[in-house]
Amino acid sequence: MVFQIKNFLFLILFTSFLPASLMARNLAIKSLGHSSFLINSADKSILINPFKAIGCAINLKEPKEVNVDFILASSRLPDEGHNPNDQLMFVDPGIYQFEDILINGISVPHDRVDGRRFGMATVWSWEQNDLKIVHMGGAAGDIDINSQIILSRPDILFISIGGGIKSYNGKEASRIVKILKPNVVIPVHFERGKQTNKECDFSNADLFIENMQDYKVKYVGKNFQIKPKRIDQNIIYIFSN
Repeated sequence: MVFQIKNFLFLILFTSFLPASLMARNLAIKSLGHSSFLINSADKSILINPFKAIGCAINLKEPKEVNVDFILASSRLPDEGHNPNDQLMFVDPGIYQFEDILINGISVPHDRVDGRRFGMATVWSWEQNDLKIVHMGGAAGDIDINSQIILSRPDILFISIGGGIKSYNGKEASRIVKILKPNVVIPVHFERGKQTNKECDFSNADLFIENMQDYKVKYVGKNFQIKPKRIDQNIIYIFSN
């Protein structure tokens, strides 16, 4: 017992001198509006889908995050691939390696007509802080069986739910979620209260939530931290713009 106590005290003293970054194992997620997020871990900062304030994002503040390791974009469209500072940005499908992160980009139709109107979007999958993350913010078409295998069972799934011409509606998104079986779902591309643009055809989250009765809903504001070892199961996090 004495030996165990001594070791425990040594561990406390040792960890008290460690840099905070080594002890901070939480994954910090910040909503920047539309389908854009900043995802920070102890040693990586990733910006997702930075946008230009046009179209459905016209009343939103453009992301100004510049100190990131890289950007992941669903496409080169200005509402999800805006890169004025010419930072390192992955946008085309493929497998990429950035230091210790393996990034997998899969091509999915950006509309319901096999990409004939808006082309193809890239769905991203990667691991950060021992969590599998999938971002489907630009997807509106079906995913084939091979893609389902690659994307299945993520810890965190970002998915569009608001309908319209470039987004799943609530029922379509719920079907994708049930196929992929994520622990946490973070919806994007939907109206949060007031209409951001009269020409925007997004609906609110009601239809999606109605079709996701096995998941609990939690409203988390613009910033939220996820603990990898204590990640929630079957929960939807609703971020504000």
